[in-house]
Amino acid sequence: MSEIPVISAEAVFAAVSPADAVERTRIAFERYARGEWVMPAKVYLDSPPHGDFRAMPARGDDLALVKWVTSFPGNAERGMPAVRGVVVLSDATSGEELAVIECSSVTSLRTGAAAAVSAQALAPPQAAGVGVIGCGVNGAWAARCLAAAGYGPGVCFDSRPDIAGALAAELGWGVGTRQEAASQDVVVTVTPGSEPVVLASDLQPGKHLAALGADAHGKAEVEREALGRCRLFCDEWDQASAGGELSGPVEDGLVERAGVTELGAVLTGEAEGRRSEDEVTLFDSTGLAIQDLAIVQVVWEDWLAGRVDAPTVSL
Repeated sequence: MSEIPVISAEAVFAAVSPADAVERTRIAFERYARGEWVMPAKVYLDSPPHGDFRAMPARGDDLALVKWVTSFPGNAERGMPAVRGVVVLSDATSGEELAVIECSSVTSLRTGAAAAVSAQALAPPQAAGVGVIGCGVNGAWAARCLAAAGYGPGVCFDSRPDIAGALAAELGWGVGTRQEAASQDVVVTVTPGSEPVVLASDLQPGKHLAALGADAHGKAEVEREALGRCRLFCDEWDQASAGGELSGPVEDGLVERAGVTELGAVLTGEAEGRRSEDEVTLFDSTGLAIQDLAIVQVVWEDWLAGRVDAPTVSL
């Protein structure tokens, strides 16, 4: 019989600061690129017309996990979160269960951290101003992680002005229009992906875009003409080409594998990043299980050290 902790969202956020999330997510990209951490493709289980379930496994540093996470966009009408689920953590040397961890907190931290890591790797050295288009839960954590990485001040835009105002007040940033947010040096989009929120007219030399919201096939946040003017990067090609910002252009033959660079290869020096200060870069973030593992590893280390308070259950 195993005695394992059940770790809440509050405990996760208490254990992992935005700065920690950025550093650990960078390391995860590097280790995956070197083959030290492994990650099968995520599995989608549709539940039409409501949403879908996703199973995301990963292994590294003698730990293994599977994240069972949902995307049910209509949940807002029920007063429920669209993203929910659990992470099950195991010992990769014995298969023993180690912990059950609330999922949306892990997702928010690694999603925001990926945006910050992409800016560190791909934005021009002088980039500072941040535009956040979509200031919900994951947009807010992208802003917090970018601020922790030294970017800002920023402009927050959301179709719900109160949400944008609350995030701006928290960070000491400003509220603006979509166009004002899109004019910043680093632009993060975290919308449902039902229509473009970055247009070709928004692009200026030296801009870096992190597209986080298009998390399934058919979704897009960047206008096709704008995407065609960007140097393209992604978190992982197979996943991004099948269900991210790039999936539509890939299906239509407008984007090919040779034209997209994985971020991990840039971080390890195996591939070229930004080529000039004027280049416009776009990072398609679809969310990887190795990023989840990076966050969960911090939580697990803190629990072992007695810094995480969590009830335990017997299995």
